[in-house]
Amino acid sequence: MSAGSDGGDGGERGDGPPVIETHHLARHFGSIVAVRDVSLTVHRGEIFGLLGPNGAGKSTTIRMLCGILDPSGGGGRVVGCDIATQAEEIKRRIGYMTQRFSLYEDLTVEENLKFYAGLYGAGGGGQGTRARVDESLARAGLTSRRRQIAGTLSGGWKQRVALASATIHRPPLLFLDEPTAGVDPVSRRDFWDLIHRLAAEGTTVLMTTHYMDEAERCHRLSFVFAGALLDTGTPAEIVGRRGLRAVELEAARPIEAADLLRAAIAAGEAPGVEEVAHFGAVLRVSSRSGVDPAPVVARLLAARGIAVANLRPARVTVEDAFVSMVREDERARASGGEAAA
Repeated sequence: MSAGSDGGDGGERGDGPPVIETHHLARHFGSIVAVRDVSLTVHRGEIFGLLGPNGAGKSTTIRMLCGILDPSGGGGRVVGCDIATQAEEIKRRIGYMTQRFSLYEDLTVEENLKFYAGLYGAGGGGQGTRARVDESLARAGLTSRRRQIAGTLSGGWKQRVALASATIHRPPLLFLDEPTAGVDPVSRRDFWDLIHRLAAEGTTVLMTTHYMDEAERCHRLSFVFAGALLDTGTPAEIVGRRGLRAVELEAARPIEAADLLRAAIAAGEAPGVEEVAHFGAVLRVSSRSGVDPAPVVARLLAARGIAVANLRPARVTVEDAFVSMVREDERARASGGEAAA
């Protein structure tokens, strides 16, 4: 972003034209198809999540949106600029942070921010730049650590410095590529508080993650699998569209119980039931199409003489929805059909 042009200037979320709009974006590396078909619309002030497993195409998508990679097909606009023809302008108008964000570990926190402020021309130089650095330190809670050598910080504090550096020029759009990988839970929570504060001030945030619990912190999200989008919406919309129900139970012989239920699912003897997972001493069973899994589970385990305790409904999560979509997509591909919608 050019010096003096601030993106986070308040206003209602969703005001104005989309900050990101793509149509059938694709990227090939030789015979490898990393991204097949990505159409996105992201509005001002949104925290938008791209969720998916490693290798799903999330990072490749972000690099195309940032102007780092040229698309092999499709197109779109980012911060008002064409992805194919205005990559350099896009780079000037965004912030970009990854889990391996390059801090200068032999410099202090303040010196890192001064470097990036100078790189972006933030504050216009002199007293203006010093004021911008002070403001960024305060916003990220780093004022008391301004003279600490960056290399001596813990992972969570390094992420704060990285975020402050990536946003010191007040970009209207911030990309976060797996930003909380390897960060402890308390630091992750603090980091998310900073992200929501930025979004509330008008900054649009697009982030990738494979942590499904983080999806519920986004305003909207898209599930990415095998280079394509499986669904897009708010966390509640995506969960609701799957028509999932879930139960938790404690079984006398949990491994045997899980194997039995999975075998029944594979054999078509548990209609609607999709997934069985271990959570400590608890088994979690989910079903599709509004089917109540409780009587199915009780019947199958009783027939094998496996005692069940505390069979109870459970809240359906974004992770449940994602696993359900991926399983359906895998089944469709295995049978030679179309990917799941």
